[in-house]
Order: sequence, then C-alpha cells, then structure tokens
Amino acid sequence: MLEDKKFYIQTHGCQMNEYDSDKLDDVLQHHFKMERTNQPESADLLFLNTCSIREKAQEKVFHQLGRWKKYKSNNPNLLIAVGGCVATQEGDKIKSRSPQVDIIFGPQTIHRLPKMIEDVIHKKRELQVDVSFPEIEKFDFLPSSKKKAPSAYVSIMEGCSKYCTFCVVPYTRGEEVNRRFDDIIFEVSNLSKLGAKEIILLGQNVNAYKSENHMKDKVYFADLIRYVSHIDGVERIRHTTSHPIDFGEDLINEYKNPKLANNLHLPVQSGSDSILMRMKRKHTSLEYKSIIRKIRKIRPDIHLTSDFIIGYPGETDNEFQETMDFICDINFTDAYSFIYSPRPGTPATLEKDDISMETKKKRLCELQNIIREQAIAYSKSMNGTRQSILVEDRSKKKLGEYFGRASNNKIVNFKSKENYIGKFVDVEITSVKKNIVYGELIDQKIEKEKYNTRSEVAK
Repeated sequence: MLEDKKFYIQTHGCQMNEYDSDKLDDVLQHHFKMERTNQPESADLLFLNTCSIREKAQEKVFHQLGRWKKYKSNNPNLLIAVGGCVATQEGDKIKSRSPQVDIIFGPQTIHRLPKMIEDVIHKKRELQVDVSFPEIEKFDFLPSSKKKAPSAYVSIMEGCSKYCTFCVVPYTRGEEVNRRFDDIIFEVSNLSKLGAKEIILLGQNVNAYKSENHMKDKVYFADLIRYVSHIDGVERIRHTTSHPIDFGEDLINEYKNPKLANNLHLPVQSGSDSILMRMKRKHTSLEYKSIIRKIRKIRPDIHLTSDFIIGYPGETDNEFQETMDFICDINFTDAYSFIYSPRPGTPATLEKDDISMETKKKRLCELQNIIREQAIAYSKSMNGTRQSILVEDRSKKKLGEYFGRASNNKIVNFKSKENYIGKFVDVEITSVKKNIVYGELIDQKIEKEKYNTRSEVAK
C-alpha cells in the first residue's frame, strides 16, 4: 500500500536526532520501499523529529504542525508523525493541540514505526502512540544502512544517567544503556565496506560506554576506539559527546592512537565551581583543566570545543567572571553557548532566577566574543600547515571548489580539477578569512611550482 510513496523528514536538534532520522530513512525504505523527498508538499508521510533541549522548542513543533495541517486539508490520506524528545515530553499536548497528527513516537521506538504506520492505516486513522523506553531493543530491529558516505555516525549508547539539574535528556531519552560491543563492531565493519573512512561514535555520554564482547570480557570506551581503529578501511575516528567525570586515563592515553581525530568536544557548562556544584556536574573546574592539560601533552594543537550555559539561576557577576577567566585559561578553539532555558520537570526550574534577560544577553555576548577570538586565532594557526582532508562534497557556491574536514574537524575549502569525494587528500592551508579556511592540493601546488621554475629557466 505504501510502496513507491514519498516521505519527508524535518529534523531538529543534535547529532543523535540526525542519526535517528537516518535510521528512520533506513526503516521506511527497507519495510515499504518508500522514497525520501525534500518537498513536504509532495510527501505521503511527514515526519517531524524533535528536540527539547532549548526553550520554546515545543512551540516550534506546534507551529510546524500548524503549517503541515494545510497539507492534510489538501490530502486527507497524508500521514503526519512526530518523534524525538518533544514527542516523549509533550505527547498529551500534541494529541490535544494537533489532532492532525497520526503517530507519536519516542527516540527508542523508531523500529516500531512500520507496525504503527500499518495500524493507523488499518484502524481507520486511530492515533498511534509509543514513547516507551525499551532500552537497546531498537538496534536489534533496525535494518543495516546501505548509504555510501565518506563519514558515518554509529550510535554506541543511548540516554544519560548524570541528571544534571538543567538537563531534560534523562527524562526524554532515558538512562544510559550501552549497545553490545559485537553489534557495534559489526555495524562499523559494514559501513567501512560501503566506503566510510571516518566513523563518528555517538551518544549522550560516549565515554561512559561499557559492555562485554562475545568472550564476556569487559570493554570500555577506550577499548572500543582501539578495536574500531583496527577495522579495515577505517582511517579516522571521532566521538561526541563526552562528560568530564568519565574521562579516565585510559581514554586520555588513547589520544596517542593516530586514527583518533585531533579534536575533542568536552562540555563543561560553567567555569565557576559554585555553579558546577548547583548544576550537579560532579566535577570542578580544576579537574576539567587537569584532563585538558594531560591531553595537550599528547596533542598540543588539539581542536578543543565545549558547551556553556549563561545565566544559570542565581549566577552572580563574580561567578560569570570565573567562567570568563576559565575560558581565557583553557583557550578553547570554539564553543556552543546558550542562555539558560528552564526545562519542564528538571530540578533547576525550582531555583530562583532573578537575573534580568538584559544581563543574560550582555554576558552571552561577552562570552561569545572571547570564544570567537580564540576560534579565529586557532584557524589562523593552521596557515601554512599541511593537513589530511577527507573530502565530503563539492562547494554549492563556487564551481571547481570542494570541501572536507581536517583531523581537527575544521572544514577546509580547496580547488581541484579532479573529483576526490570520499578520499583523503593532502592540502596546504593558504589563507583564513573570517574563520573560513582555504587550502591548495599539495600535488597541484607542486605542479604549479614546477611550472613556475620552468618558466623562470626559459626566461
């Protein structure tokens, strides 16, 4: 009934949501042989994969559903599904405010969508809802990916058990559940055979990963990185996101592994110990600095990024200044920074928030200015260096220009007469303009130098 039909997915939020949308794509093509479209008005199924990390996320969802309601008026057979964290958190509101929705599913129930879709069709469009937490079950039923891409995400764990006072993730994605080690290795091996040269290990807190192999030996995150690095075809490994309290010596030492990329995203949220304590982060600013100091002994030029929350309830001028001093001491090379957003059901919503929005915006601007300066300085430090770039695609703006990522995760733009998409190339960084990095293929540079030398001799 659904064969040759089209589906459209709109994704909000983090890499986990992007990964889930890719898996949703695999499920629909595998079970129904459906085709993905970029035009929602021509789709037979509309999927909204949501995120509730930031404030007003719910309203964005309802606004989008309001726009899609018009499509349903024109096409009564259209199915609309809402998934992700907002679906888990606001399922009842979605039912009452958006009756045009046919399916509500959580991040852990993507594998159950084929049955939910069939039930909607066969039960005369009776609303189907499943926002349960069936632990790691979904990975046992998701089809293997058939996509060919130079870089691929692999989810190794779901949820988070840290219960930071500001964070809604444990309530929308559940507590930490680890995928079986052998299943991860199998998936990475398949992706490598499809041409993936870079594997990105994904989870809310990847460095808390622990499992067992088929021999019942315990396997931790550092072990997983090492095993993945030995799989044929895998030439680079990244991971996101980590938590400082799970960043042990074994993981720090793994930065000696040449296949582990030269970047680290390690959220800290604040540089003030009193704020960290109220956030229940369970680490101090000094402990965070110690981790970075040890990693920089191995990787002095590592691209270090983080997350910061500004205006946490009760944040004083002094506490904000401690965060600014912390940023200057560490010298981050980029960061995501946000004004604190109260999330329903989290402990932080009970704390007194007496900071004016004007003050919060001023502080955020100051912090982002410092981070921007540090980011530009890091990019400029790449000038003249030789970088190994995994080519991702052609430039959409400039003919003959391609882009890819260096080991430090910086995007590098370069011109090429040949198509190197999916391959590693050596590039010399030639300029940095407004934090945008440009380079020249080493082979082309050598040929140009030879030509110039011959021209000089001819004169």
